[in-house]
Amino acid sequence: MSAVRSLAGLLEHTAREFPEKIAVTVPGGRSVTYSQLSALSDRVRDRLVHMGVRRGDRVGLRLHKSIEAVATIFGALKAGAAYVPVDAESPAARAAYILNDCNVKVVVTERDLESELVDALGSLAASPTRLVLDVGATQPMEELLETLQRSEPAASVASVETGADDIAYILYTSGSTGKPKGVVLSHGNALSFIDWCSETFAPRADDRFSSHAPFHFDLSILDIYVSLKHGATLVLIGEELGKEPIKLAAAIAAERISVWYSTPSILSLLANYGKLAKHDFGSLRMVFFAGEVFPIPQYRALQAMWTQPQYFNLYGPTETNVCTWYEVPPDARLEQMSTFPIGRICPPNRGKVVDDRGDCVAAGESGELLVSGPNVMRGYWNLPDHNERAFLVDETGERWYRTGDIVCEEPEVGYRYVGRRDRMVKRRGYRVELGEIEAALLRNPDVREAAVIALPDPESGVRILAFVACQEERTLTRIALKAYSAQALPPYMIPDIFSVVPALPRTSTDKIDYQRLRTVA
Repeated sequence: MSAVRSLAGLLEHTAREFPEKIAVTVPGGRSVTYSQLSALSDRVRDRLVHMGVRRGDRVGLRLHKSIEAVATIFGALKAGAAYVPVDAESPAARAAYILNDCNVKVVVTERDLESELVDALGSLAASPTRLVLDVGATQPMEELLETLQRSEPAASVASVETGADDIAYILYTSGSTGKPKGVVLSHGNALSFIDWCSETFAPRADDRFSSHAPFHFDLSILDIYVSLKHGATLVLIGEELGKEPIKLAAAIAAERISVWYSTPSILSLLANYGKLAKHDFGSLRMVFFAGEVFPIPQYRALQAMWTQPQYFNLYGPTETNVCTWYEVPPDARLEQMSTFPIGRICPPNRGKVVDDRGDCVAAGESGELLVSGPNVMRGYWNLPDHNERAFLVDETGERWYRTGDIVCEEPEVGYRYVGRRDRMVKRRGYRVELGEIEAALLRNPDVREAAVIALPDPESGVRILAFVACQEERTLTRIALKAYSAQALPPYMIPDIFSVVPALPRTSTDKIDYQRLRTVA
């Protein structure tokens, strides 16, 4: 297995080893075996190559979670391209910006999402070729490919040989400039992480992995590829099911999920509202959580009902995927903890804690966590200035990614998260740049100025508050601002509370006084 050096190679290897085993299943829906998934992704590859996709190109996906989406990911990889997943639930304008920014050659989408996406792309003068699925069909991808094959046959081609340095996928995260930025990850980056997961957690072919995270979220990398590498079954949790705790709890039990991975907020939702006592979760053996702080009381509520699994806190920004990990100890030791540590670095990566000058701090002191190693991204797409600021190059020439997270190292548990050095917060596991929300609000012609802050919240982890001052002779209600935000921002970035004010408070240097806003919130 060590000879496999591409993500597509993982599927091809497992399809040979476990051809009749279920690879992907949808609760209450259909399933595909490894041989079927491999064959379908081959057909997607052939069609993409026929449409002009070549090694190094980008293929966009604006699809809801489905077997078709998984097949498209592997079809793009087999064509030698990188896949660029965008959120089907987010505004079309944001999706179009992302697809245009990295100049996708082809975008695969759904009939119901096509027209708004075409309009949004047209406003940017972007016109990638489209593959459009009719999701009402029994087998949407198969039926589309068969129809296209009759009218315009695509020749069967060999999968492109990609190497560790080839781009595998680009995941867009919130940007401080008000625009999303693309994190470029190679096959080598992904495989380093997948290999570490394999060695550390020892997945089995009889495991059933949850796929709760959307494919544009970096948690999906563990879900898809660790499952697939070991011949396990990937259970797709759709967007709607993932938000309904009672139905979600029933699905976890019915699907006999053995490896669960999500943000703590989802686990808290299950513990509080999922009526877990009604179901048998005896198959669960590992629970991973990442993306935000898991309050100890909410963890205890979950662990009281899910007593048998091992629990792991996984930490890492999209730029590194997971780079530290911590196994939650037996319950008795939790008495001494206020929050879970983020743990120790995942080898073969390395970490260090530095001060503002880039010098290592003394043991036990707080500083910024820097990470170096094979997990670390190649860089941001087409943002040289960002790349220069994102890395520290030491005297030996080694590149260290600046996570922006303040940590301190403790001898017994490894790193403990302290806070952020900038205006980024984590919400529902997503990174949210408060500046991006402000930029979106300022695009409203009725808004004169806007400021956004985040406050801790014991239930959700963080609350986002937006303060807005209107243009002269203009008025905006909170309902109108909420509706506008729903059109301009992904759901996880929409502020919880809007306040319309005559003017924003200012410091003596005429900057927005965020500290005063915190006192009046």
